[in-house]
Amino acid sequence: MSERFDAFILFAEMRTGSNHLEQLINSAPEVSCLGEVFNPTFIGHPNEEVLAGFDLATREKDPIGCLNALKEATPGLMGFRFFHDHDPRVLDRVIPDPRVAKIILRRNPLDSYISRKIASETGQWKLTDVKHRRSAKIHFVAAEFQAMLEAWQVFYGRLRGQLQRTGQAAFQLDYADLDDPAAVNGILRFLGVNADIDPSMSKLKPQNPAPALSKVDNPEEMLAAVAAIDSFGLDQVLHRDVKASARVPQFLATPGGELLFMPLPGGAGSELRAFLAQSAGVEVDDLVGGFDQRTLRAWYKEHPRHRRFTFVRHPLARAHSVFCSDVLPTGRPRFAQMRRVLRRRYGVPLPRAEDWPSYDLAAHGAAFSAWLAFLKGCLAGQTALEAHRSWSLQADAVQALAGVAGPDFVLREGGASFGLDDLARLARLPNPAKLTPATLSLSNDAPFSLTEVYSPKLEELARKAYRRDYLVFGFDDWTG
Repeated sequence: MSERFDAFILFAEMRTGSNHLEQLINSAPEVSCLGEVFNPTFIGHPNEEVLAGFDLATREKDPIGCLNALKEATPGLMGFRFFHDHDPRVLDRVIPDPRVAKIILRRNPLDSYISRKIASETGQWKLTDVKHRRSAKIHFVAAEFQAMLEAWQVFYGRLRGQLQRTGQAAFQLDYADLDDPAAVNGILRFLGVNADIDPSMSKLKPQNPAPALSKVDNPEEMLAAVAAIDSFGLDQVLHRDVKASARVPQFLATPGGELLFMPLPGGAGSELRAFLAQSAGVEVDDLVGGFDQRTLRAWYKEHPRHRRFTFVRHPLARAHSVFCSDVLPTGRPRFAQMRRVLRRRYGVPLPRAEDWPSYDLAAHGAAFSAWLAFLKGCLAGQTALEAHRSWSLQADAVQALAGVAGPDFVLREGGASFGLDDLARLARLPNPAKLTPATLSLSNDAPFSLTEVYSPKLEELARKAYRRDYLVFGFDDWTG
């Protein structure tokens, strides 16, 4: 048993080699890595239902009790794998505790993205014999990769800061280190375990060893997208404490440098892009975007008289829009796991593919109502699912903009007296669009609009979930 630590946590992500590393660690005596103990969809491993007397329901109610029970019930040193979308409540307990060892396993995010897409396409998530390898070419989707990258950046940036503030050091290794006996055994030395393991004895084999460009059907598009995201090497992403919450790559500017739009997650997008283009007298494709921290600072210096603005949606309207676009659809694999958890753990009656023919307005109202009730606990950090940026508090998102110079104007959906056309005139744009937040049409939700489903009960649920947004931005009840 280790004298230095009572437990350990292995921070990793899907397709970074964490299964392989867990198997290697478990080949050492007196060390037990129990899998993804706090994965929202299962406990430990997909074929397990109970650990130390805790099933999913009891773990959901008492994650810290589950952690303590596992430490007591596990012979030797207990550990588990933790991904960025696992139960965030656990981190408040383990991060400040110096008796819990921290291990961080990294992999180039592009390789992880491609590997995950191939595994989803082929259905093969583990490989023990190369003659059974399944292969496929995938289509690189820049928006998907950017979303994954931002989620990693936010999580590991926070983790790095928390470890620094508590004076702790994590053992860090790369995917390529898993074949290095010295590196792998260094983990045991770090944990204070007197044992040695042989990486060559692992049954797991690399599934997609070919170069990344050979695994996609649109390599030129992938190269261009990756170059725009990061010109300094994606393998360094977990070392950089970036302010990803500001969504700098989504900022849009008029060609003349008069206005800069700073969009918020889950907010208005295409409507305001059209407003910018019309006011500047150009096409939407002529707007300036694709910024990073460096190019944005350069743009600021080149256009010192610019005006920056963001747009805040009514909390209920935004929640319904996100529900329709991200939560409700059955054909989006990105949120498939989340939908399963919402159905099974939180009682949100989301339709499956076979339910769509009978999905009516009443069913939509019931599902949306349950979703809002879930949001109250999720945004308060009381659920195993973390708050996705699309439905997190807009007040927090506006605050994050301060890291890259906050907006001069925060326009609100509804009857604001100062509108977009006023802003366009203030910025001296040649063709100010006749558009105000009160007349901006954002009600394109499907299969049902908020007007059709609205009730005072939904407003009350939204106020409970988004109390701070209602308070900070002064929103009244939604009026359509």
